[in-house]
Amino acid sequence: MAYVDAEIASQPECWQRAAELAPQVSADLPDPGERVAVVGCGTSWFMAMAYAALRETAGQGETDAFQASEFPTGRRYDRILAISRSGTTTEVLDLLGAIGGQCPSTVIVADRTSPAARLATAAVALEFADELSVVQTRFATGALALLRASLGTDLPALATDAEVAVRCPLPVDPERVEQVTFLGTGWTVGLAQEAALKCREAATFWAEAYPAMDYRHGPISIAGPDRLVWALGQVPAGLEDEVEATGATFLHSRTHGRHTVLGRWAAGRTPLDPMADLVLAQRFAVALARTRGLDPDTPRHLRRSVVLTG
Repeated sequence: MAYVDAEIASQPECWQRAAELAPQVSADLPDPGERVAVVGCGTSWFMAMAYAALRETAGQGETDAFQASEFPTGRRYDRILAISRSGTTTEVLDLLGAIGGQCPSTVIVADRTSPAARLATAAVALEFADELSVVQTRFATGALALLRASLGTDLPALATDAEVAVRCPLPVDPERVEQVTFLGTGWTVGLAQEAALKCREAATFWAEAYPAMDYRHGPISIAGPDRLVWALGQVPAGLEDEVEATGATFLHSRTHGRHTVLGRWAAGRTPLDPMADLVLAQRFAVALARTRGLDPDTPRHLRRSVVLTG
């Protein structure tokens, strides 16, 4: 079994531990009313996108998400929140170093002794969510679970959904899929981007992601037989019919309040939280890798942390 299999399966426990940690580190996380920038690279950027949308929707304050390399240094924020599993990513270190003491900064890391933890004003360590696989799964969702707990989300309920997601059959056979597009709205746009990244990283598979409303503005042109459109969260009215008219398979767990269940694997159950849908997408990506004869723990051209030299 690959490392990533065990790491995906451990997410329900990680989310529970994140719930327990949240009140202990609340002083280091954004306060209501603060103007916050959330930064990261790759997977961490997509978690930043999800949290930023959730925080604004919750009325907690203006929240922007940036790739660390694209942070607008001329803007003023009350706090910068960085997410970095290794705490060694070059762009995150460069940004935290450039900020210095000009703005309070918090970094969520797996290693409390990492360079990023030393550079930031405060560090929140999710050591229980650290990973051996290059492909991120439980650290990313653990960080988002912690941040959702800080916004008042019921994490034990989410952990129950995660238990379903790690045990249920996959909603589609990866051997029958030629291409996949993930869709999201609001905070789940970040989850859709992350789901697509998992397929690209683990399986070198053709995967794309878009905001659901924008999907009809061009990207739907690649939909067709043997291709999959997987929506995380709410989707616009009529989109399912438009996708199915192309011959593509449409998967979703929520459609405008109807309790439609992802695929048909659990008819009659309440739909999973979109973050649990992401767990299913992680499992799908790993299964894709195996159908292609690849090791999902060692993706092509990638390493655990991007550390630039020169």
